[in-house]
Amino acid sequence: MNVKDLDFKLRHVGVAVPKLGPTTDALEALFGYKVVSGPFDDPIQKVSVNFLATSDNDVAEIELIAPLSEDSPITSMLAKGGGAAYHLCFETSDIEQAVAHAKANGCIIVSPPVPAVAFNGRRIAWIYTRSRQLFELVEAPI
Repeated sequence: MNVKDLDFKLRHVGVAVPKLGPTTDALEALFGYKVVSGPFDDPIQKVSVNFLATSDNDVAEIELIAPLSEDSPITSMLAKGGGAAYHLCFETSDIEQAVAHAKANGCIIVSPPVPAVAFNGRRIAWIYTRSRQLFELVEAPI
């Protein structure tokens, strides 16, 4: 499959934070961001998230991600020194083919497609590149 057929579009920048509230408040006060979706607790991903934007014209949203439990995948990263940009998320028209494309390009499939609360059950997958970058893929709405 040709990469152009997958219709990749930058959806959001994920930022790991210890708690959603303080960073949400700071981004609103500093830059005018407002919560546009969430918060959502996702027991499969073991995180709580919300999405922020300044307007409908934003190219991508900011997703704040806080641990939902002690065994959350982001807990160890936060323990190393606070919040940080964590991942980029790309929406795709065909998540199965996008995962196959990533694998063919040397990526490790961290998590195959699973439903996500924050996307109304649309599936997400996680990939890790040879250059040590984490990316999230999300199915485009039908």
